[in-house]
Amino acid sequence: MTSGADSGSITGADIIAGKLHAAGCRHAFGIPGGEVLALMGALDQAGLRFVLVKHENAGGFMAEGGWHADGAPGVLLATLGPGAANAVNVVANAWQDRVPLIFLTGCVSGAEAESYTHQVFDHQQMLRPIVKASFRAELGALDVMMEKAIAIALDGQPGPVHIDVPISVAEAQTSEPWSSNPLPGPAILAPAPGPALQQALTLFAGAKRPIAIAGVDAVNEGAGPEITAFCRKFSIPLVTSYKGKGLLEETDPLALGGAGLSPKADGILLPLINQSDCILLLGYDPIEMRINWRNPWPETAPVIDIAPVLRTHGMHKSSVALRSSVVPALGMLTAARNEEAQSWPDGEPERARAALEVAFAPEASGWGPATVFHTLNQVLPPETVATADSGAHRILVSQIWRSHSPRGMLQSSALCTMGCAVPLAMGHRLVDADKAPVVAFVGDAGLEMCLGELSTLRDLQIPVIICVLVDRCLSLIELKQRASQRPNVGVEFGETDFVAVAQAYGGTGVWVEDAATLAKAAEEALTRPGFTLLACRISDRAYDGRL
Repeated sequence: MTSGADSGSITGADIIAGKLHAAGCRHAFGIPGGEVLALMGALDQAGLRFVLVKHENAGGFMAEGGWHADGAPGVLLATLGPGAANAVNVVANAWQDRVPLIFLTGCVSGAEAESYTHQVFDHQQMLRPIVKASFRAELGALDVMMEKAIAIALDGQPGPVHIDVPISVAEAQTSEPWSSNPLPGPAILAPAPGPALQQALTLFAGAKRPIAIAGVDAVNEGAGPEITAFCRKFSIPLVTSYKGKGLLEETDPLALGGAGLSPKADGILLPLINQSDCILLLGYDPIEMRINWRNPWPETAPVIDIAPVLRTHGMHKSSVALRSSVVPALGMLTAARNEEAQSWPDGEPERARAALEVAFAPEASGWGPATVFHTLNQVLPPETVATADSGAHRILVSQIWRSHSPRGMLQSSALCTMGCAVPLAMGHRLVDADKAPVVAFVGDAGLEMCLGELSTLRDLQIPVIICVLVDRCLSLIELKQRASQRPNVGVEFGETDFVAVAQAYGGTGVWVEDAATLAKAAEEALTRPGFTLLACRISDRAYDGRL
């Protein structure tokens, strides 16, 4: 127990920072303002390195990248008014993508706000629809407030929690006692005994063609090893959401890769799923999925839905719902099934995997986005972490890139926002104790949304590789315009000299127009202390027929 009563020099900001440090947080990201100076100083004194970014949105994604690397909640700091408003996109992303983010904002005191209106609006009212909880810090209750905030951010499906901190609270000295003890880990829920559990065990025990679909909740539970053992034991093919990539190493013959956004992949995977006599949903949250995954099987399909929280999405029906963590439920299913029971005796999953490999093969011409992704997947080490921005390239790279472990590919899957790949990569590489290589896949429009963060990358001196697909177009939107027989409006733009931009920001840039140059440039990037930008110029409409 630590108490400000001993020295009289503990401030409200010190308690907030101390509780974050006790929760394992070692970094905070954001942009300062006069209203958060006390918080910044306290975070620094508590042992949280403050990383200055050029936009709060990027700071939030860097915080998420750090969470994927070390498991501690991300910390984002913004000043009042425009600082808080700038962060709305990344907070909404954390809400939909199940990211534990502590969002600290400065504000004026309630009494002052009655007679001072410059930059003042109700942060809590703005943020409440997209956070798990919003608190206003008050002296005398800081310890309990921080314990609540951190616990809520991590519990069940993780998410963002907002804390509005008045300047007077942050700067005031206090004798409030507070604990620096770490919080207990998340609860592991086992299936409750009863008819639903018995129905699930009976269904799985007799299945001849079981298939599993796993997603973000399984990743956040850390269920990858158990899912791998389960699938291999019973020869069960596994489909994942994009966030679930790597729960089973994707070079495994049972791995059917990520799904959710590609109509071409859906055309192979959904017919296979509908042949199954036992569809196992393992921590699968369809918030990542597009329209093809709305009612993808009949209402009477044999579906066992294992989820730690109540599913209220309405995307599909399940015949049995088990409110449970994935790991204990897998243990019970394993015990119910004969180890010698055969799965898929006619080999349909193997044919589906082969069809996927053909569908997303490199271009016959020898150059294009698929060739870019295949080349980098072969050249970069297997431990490389990939991030992907939203756009046509993300759909393609998510099908091609082979993840060897969970969190091996990071992206905004539920919100699908642009401008995330570069800061996700930066945050992961900064925090990762193993210093695994990181590559960010981004379109030219997405990179231009966050070019300022190249200066942050320069200052951090971390060797992130940025692969930008240069086609001078919002390709995914252009595809949709043509598909709906609309003219191209607002999707085309000029070409930026990204090589010159990289050099101006203190990095290395390379123009790439063939696989051999790309492979050589990527190998050289792995030995470079600073960042490398690989500007891969591809043709107009290079994604036609690829998605």
